[in-house]
Amino acid sequence: MTYHTLITTDWLCDHLYDPHVRVVDIRGHVVPASEPLPHYFNHREAYEKSHIPGAIFIDWVHEITDPADPRHAKIAPPQRFAEVMNRYGIGPDTFVIAYDDAGGMFAARLYWALNYYGHENVAVLDGGWQKWTAENRPTTAEIPTYAPANFVATPNPALIRTLDQVQATMHDSTAVLMDVRTPEEFAGQFARAPRQGHIPGAVNVPKANFNAADGTLRPAPVLQNLIRVDAAPIFYCNGGVSASLGFLVARIAGIENAAVYDGSWKEWGNQADTPIE
Repeated sequence: MTYHTLITTDWLCDHLYDPHVRVVDIRGHVVPASEPLPHYFNHREAYEKSHIPGAIFIDWVHEITDPADPRHAKIAPPQRFAEVMNRYGIGPDTFVIAYDDAGGMFAARLYWALNYYGHENVAVLDGGWQKWTAENRPTTAEIPTYAPANFVATPNPALIRTLDQVQATMHDSTAVLMDVRTPEEFAGQFARAPRQGHIPGAVNVPKANFNAADGTLRPAPVLQNLIRVDAAPIFYCNGGVSASLGFLVARIAGIENAAVYDGSWKEWGNQADTPIE
């Protein structure tokens, strides 16, 4: 199967007013784990000042996360996720184009989440907000409204892994854990959890390596070399967001059996009995 992955600014400019296209602004930022809390921020105020015409804003911090998760990172449960999509008029026939200002990390989170919940008609704007504005593409402060849709969230268990499944993976040669955190976090110099280090057997592939200097994602052959593995990759980070970028990169590289450990280090590193290297 051929999945949607990236679309260009040229393509979006040509299809900006297609009624089946829904542009989603999901800008935000994360401060380093070595900094004091809070670590997660949305860029709603920036959206309200200027955004791609027709784009709606989805808050990656609050709207698509699970409020019952004590570490405030896991993906929202099906009903909550569906309610958000319905509210913004995203239905079965909607082609979602997500963009951010963070190298694709938050857009990739929505990309993975939609795929996980059965909506494969989604892509990420390559280069995001920075490329769009650098090319003097149209922007607006007008906040659009859309009629509610009927989004049905149907989880695909092939795209997600739990802590128990990851523990089983440590003794399974058919899968490989890929840690997309910084080398410093991988080495245990600091972490977003009380325990520091990495999951035994994991390979460190920092997410910073996925982007070119202009913020676009690097070409497929380069990404293939970065994550070349002989087993199904399971990506993890601190809270599942950067891991979702790994998932998108795997799709770009032609790897269709990737998954995300959504609990990531915030779950693993908060357990008292999980093995750590």
